Amino acid sequence: MQLDFSVVFSYWQALLQGLALTLAFTVGCAILGSVLGFLLSLLRVSRSRWLSVPAGFYVELFRGTPLLIQLFWVFFCFPVVFGIDVPPYVSVLLALTMYMAAITSETFRGALKSIPAEQHDACVALGVASWNKTAYVVFPQALLRSIPPLLSNVVSLFKESALISSVGIADLMFVGQNISNSTARPVEFLSAVAVIYFLVAFPLTRLVGVVEARMLRRYAY
Repeated sequence: MQLDFSVVFSYWQALLQGLALTLAFTVGCAILGSVLGFLLSLLRVSRSRWLSVPAGFYVELFRGTPLLIQLFWVFFCFPVVFGIDVPPYVSVLLALTMYMAAITSETFRGALKSIPAEQHDACVALGVASWNKTAYVVFPQALLRSIPPLLSNVVSLFKESALISSVGIADLMFVGQNISNSTARPVEFLSAVAVIYFLVAFPLTRLVGVVEARMLRRYAY
């Protein structure tokens, strides 16, 4: 069989629809996971072991197990264990968000530890409430210092999201596999899918490098 990559252009709309769904899951889960990850990081640095230990267990559990298993467990086991009928899209959203929360919590925890203790002492001396300190002093600095690794986490999530095709979600990978099977041209379409992933991920990885370099110059002094 001769390779003919021109056939890919006949299915460009379907591939773009799959890419749109992939990006939607990536962006949505990245935002939700980052918010939850920041809350987890606050629990992990808490002086109360009743808060830090469960949060640490959650983070290590999701960082120490494959995302595919987490995805399968939420998709297949969650409805059985809890007796709740969860739609497939919600299952995928839940699984990716919990995974993203675990990996971003470590990013935020490192950023929280980098904030000088003098700033915490100053808030205490000024009588700033704990919530106000977190919202207006800690969070802005932690977010700023976390931007490069957070972008790296988003790129990783974008690539890992290809696993959702295994539960029948019509993302880019799922669409590419279906078309390659129906046309009997796996080389052309799987290569096209790989190129699309690369074209999206590569600029983001370069952006991470640029942002990281600027952040290093910012805090060099």
